[in-house]
Amino acid sequence: MEGKIPANEERLLAAAIYVSSFFTTFIGPLIIWLLKKNESSFVDYHGREYFNFLISYGVYSIISLLLMLVLIGFVTIWIVGILTVVFTIVAAIKAYEGEEYRIPFVFRIL
Repeated sequence: MEGKIPANEERLLAAAIYVSSFFTTFIGPLIIWLLKKNESSFVDYHGREYFNFLISYGVYSIISLLLMLVLIGFVTIWIVGILTVVFTIVAAIKAYEGEEYRIPFVFRIL
C-alpha cells in the first residue's frame, strides 16, 4: 500500500467506517468492512484498525468503571471518552486523505 493512493471510493468507504461508528458503534462499521475487505486492502486495514480500537477502548472503559471504586475512574472514564471521539475523527480524516493511520494506545489483535 506504500506510495499508492487509494481510489476515491476506497477512501470514502474507509472514512465511512469511522463516521458510521458515531451512529451505530458496531453494526455500520462491521457491514462496510465485511462487504469490502476482500475488494480493498485499504478498507480492510481501516476496518481492522477500527475494531482493534473498539476492543482496546472497550477494555479501557471497563477498567475505568472498575477504578470508580477508588474514585480515579471518574476521571479516567472522561479521558477515555474524549480520546475515543478525538481519535475517531482523526482516523476518519486520515482515511479520507488516503493514509493508513494507526490509532494510539490500541492492541492490534485482528
